[in-house]
Amino acid sequence: MNAHSRKQKGPARRSAVTLLWFVAALGASAFAQKTSPDAPKSVAACIGCHGAKGEGIATFPRLAGTGQAYLRAQLDAFGDGSRKNSIMQPIAQQLTAAQRTEVAQYFSQLPAPFLAADPVQPLPADGGAWLATRGRWSDDVPACVQCHGPGGRGVGAQFPPLAGLPAAYITEQLQAWKAGSRPPGPLALMTGIAQQLTETDITAVAAYYANLAKTPDAVPAKALPPKSRP
Repeated sequence: MNAHSRKQKGPARRSAVTLLWFVAALGASAFAQKTSPDAPKSVAACIGCHGAKGEGIATFPRLAGTGQAYLRAQLDAFGDGSRKNSIMQPIAQQLTAAQRTEVAQYFSQLPAPFLAADPVQPLPADGGAWLATRGRWSDDVPACVQCHGPGGRGVGAQFPPLAGLPAAYITEQLQAWKAGSRPPGPLALMTGIAQQLTETDITAVAAYYANLAKTPDAVPAKALPPKSRP
């Protein structure tokens, strides 16, 4: 990299960060009337892409009902650059440690937009449903439900919900784990699992979980009772 390109990189990066915050501010203004009255100001940087209720928009994943520890870990990974994303990295880097915590706490306490169910008896020909519910032990690939729970609802603080996530997002994350460009996650499981998946597997699993939100079994989730909030 020559001196001229280095000089250009600084202003370009600052412009990108400014643009991202401007877009986030516009989103915050548009969704302000739909957010909870106790929403911390720091979530304004999130709702333009992830929705006022954390429901996800287009290819941006839902955050509502995802474990606080998991969300905080992702913000930290974006912040230190160990997880790559041209939109999330500059935003996370602008958040203080306290703001990352309050963002993670806020979205973790929002109700999931729906609860879905897996098929009782998936067919082997349905590759996505089979891998999700049965796995492929001949290749040391466990069923997704063993960590992420039935219906892809998520389990505990560390294993996020998968149901209803955009197929493109799930595909991108599995490919990143397979390439070793995303941190392996709890117990360092995901890199090893993703490396055993073919592109056909990845496409099938991504489509399966993306479509769970559209099945007749998917029902709206209930909000947390007020007393369960801090």
